[in-house]
Amino acid sequence: MTQWTNPQFSPDDCTGSTVSSLPNAELLFMSASASPFPTQTHAGVEKTNTRVKIFAGKLFDPLTLEFLPSQCITVCKDTGIILQVEEFNPEDVESTLLTPSSESNLDVIDLRHLTVLPGFVDVHVHMFLHSYGETSWDDQLTKESLAERTIRATVHARKTLMAGFTTVRDLGTEGAEDADISLRKCLSGPNPLIPGPRYFCSNRAIVATGSYGPRSVIHMNQEGVEGITGAEAADGVDACVAAVRRQIGTGADWIKIYAEYRFRSRASPVSSRTASRSIPTFHRDELRVMIDTAHACGVKVAAHSSLTSFQNLLSLGVDSIEHGSQPQAKSPSDKDLRDLMQKFADSKKTTWVPTLSVLYKMVEFRGGKDDYTNATWEEAQRLFKAALDVGMENIACGGDTGAFSHGENALEMKLMVRLGAEWKKVLRWATLSGWELIRPMDWEEYDSLDTGVAGDGEGRVRIAVGDHDVKFGRIVPGWAADLVGLKGDIEQDFEGTVDGVDFVMKRGKIYKMDGREVV
Repeated sequence: MTQWTNPQFSPDDCTGSTVSSLPNAELLFMSASASPFPTQTHAGVEKTNTRVKIFAGKLFDPLTLEFLPSQCITVCKDTGIILQVEEFNPEDVESTLLTPSSESNLDVIDLRHLTVLPGFVDVHVHMFLHSYGETSWDDQLTKESLAERTIRATVHARKTLMAGFTTVRDLGTEGAEDADISLRKCLSGPNPLIPGPRYFCSNRAIVATGSYGPRSVIHMNQEGVEGITGAEAADGVDACVAAVRRQIGTGADWIKIYAEYRFRSRASPVSSRTASRSIPTFHRDELRVMIDTAHACGVKVAAHSSLTSFQNLLSLGVDSIEHGSQPQAKSPSDKDLRDLMQKFADSKKTTWVPTLSVLYKMVEFRGGKDDYTNATWEEAQRLFKAALDVGMENIACGGDTGAFSHGENALEMKLMVRLGAEWKKVLRWATLSGWELIRPMDWEEYDSLDTGVAGDGEGRVRIAVGDHDVKFGRIVPGWAADLVGLKGDIEQDFEGTVDGVDFVMKRGKIYKMDGREVV
């Protein structure tokens, strides 16, 4: 077994006598020194804290794609950090669990009947939208107040967490102005105001003038309707730089650029083909300065695009490309798609987020009778299969959740598997790949720092970590205690099992136990 050691720290440094009373949870008590098994340890804060031990029947490691049997995870509840991962002997676990200790009290949670994974990550959501099957995008922006949309967002956050998604990246408030910054505050810290996932946001997003909505049917030459715009418009190099700086100054974790969109949608009465066509919205120089300006501030950039702009965006070093599927005037051959996706797969910088779910759901919402949505979904399947054919790995799971119901985030994983992806790799894309994409640009610098509140006497800086400073997406010492427990046989019934979220922990706090919310 791999040994993780640090001479400056022992897991016993995180101790305490406080024991939570959790409904429906099997809580037992034991001493941290009672385990005879070899352990992995991580240097943590020099503060007395309360721990919880979680006994998992199986544990999934998205790095190795292995399921490790009989694993005990020790978590520091105050910091929300994993302290130990150790193997336990199934034959001895009953006596170990039931042996009390006078040395220290621990919460001990028995999840031996579950498969435990890192919390899922949805890298493309819109918390301030709800399903288009309920209300159209235009009506949400123009007929629902900001107060209503914000209240809905708090409900969406809770549903997302209870579905096992402990981290999300929100790629635009879609007319809800800067409300994502305040929502992030309410979701963050050891005692968040409302339950929900770790929340990375991109504020208003950036579009070219005239390319986005909502569109007035009376004043056709104006941006938006009654002052409501779906994103911030910017044109020209200087204005594009200013928009990026303004949104970063507002508090954005990411910058979202609509590199393509249906610019000529008003042509629909005379040409549905023209109206539905996705075309580039910015000049290359505009894209370049937005990406470079964001990167200079330590902020990553996501680009909405069809495959038409893939090569341009890859050459500019954009961090993620969203979507990609769009019916073309001349449909590319399978070989052309494979060649394109091979270039994408070779990128060391850019991650692809296919957003299969939203395209699949649009077909469902229109009853399979809309030629455009049907064609888009067909192209999405071809493009994803081409990516699989070339062995593409730089993929992350994000469904464009919000256009369909929050809480259905796992649909993206299901569709990937249905289209031929190896299910263990899909689990990686929904966990560790989420961290690798979302993590701050300077994460390695922060990772080299000790965490705490004071100097350590050896010249190293010690800092208090926030929700976005800690690593997530693996269950190893030093990473976030963001965990999900799944009921079922994931190998035999992937879809049923990823929906069978029985246990959820975020930042060391339990939000779901025995399939029921505990907050």
